[in-house]
Amino acid sequence: MKLFGRSVLVTDGNYEKALRKFKKKIMEDGLLNELRSREFYEKPTTERKRKKSAAKNRWQKELIKQALPKKQF
Repeated sequence: MKLFGRSVLVTDGNYEKALRKFKKKIMEDGLLNELRSREFYEKPTTERKRKKSAAKNRWQKELIKQALPKKQF
């Protein structure tokens, strides 16, 4: 089995292994996520709103991780 960019050449006849390798390469490249994001048009205002909300959620999650534990008494 040889790997070429985003393709996988099957030499030993093991198609299941080759398919797993191919799926892994696609996920690593982020190709599937890009395809899903380009599937439908998203207005610029909606995109900004979504990204701002995601940033806010990431920030809240970071604050929760940094917070002191609650008192146990």
